[in-house]
Amino acid sequence: MRLLVDTSAYVAFFRGHRAIQEVLAHADALFINPVAIGELLAGFRKGTLHAENVARLERFLASPRMSVLPIEAETADRYATIHDGLQRAGTPVPSNDLWIAATAMQHGLRVVTTDRHFETIPQIVTSHHPP
Repeated sequence: MRLLVDTSAYVAFFRGHRAIQEVLAHADALFINPVAIGELLAGFRKGTLHAENVARLERFLASPRMSVLPIEAETADRYATIHDGLQRAGTPVPSNDLWIAATAMQHGLRVVTTDRHFETIPQIVTSHHPP
């Protein structure tokens, strides 16, 4: 199984969420995009454990099973497709999560997340694990 790690899944993993830990442990390959990394870094700056959290993220990203996928023109096209479909359906999703979904769509990855709104995006498959 090849998984794209959403910001919420990363946070849940390190907070001891057993289902997330299990699914990440058994994945063949893990991916993340710069949007999720940016969300994490922004969150770290608000806390008192900034240096520790950055070091933990760096170790996570250094795993041989982890790859950071770039945002490209094709990703932007997938973003537009997803955005248009959700607008027409009247089911908005936060913009950053659209970029994560577009990355998953582009690379044929399942999104692992605790956020329920990913389930409203018909172009992707999720592995939703409630918080």
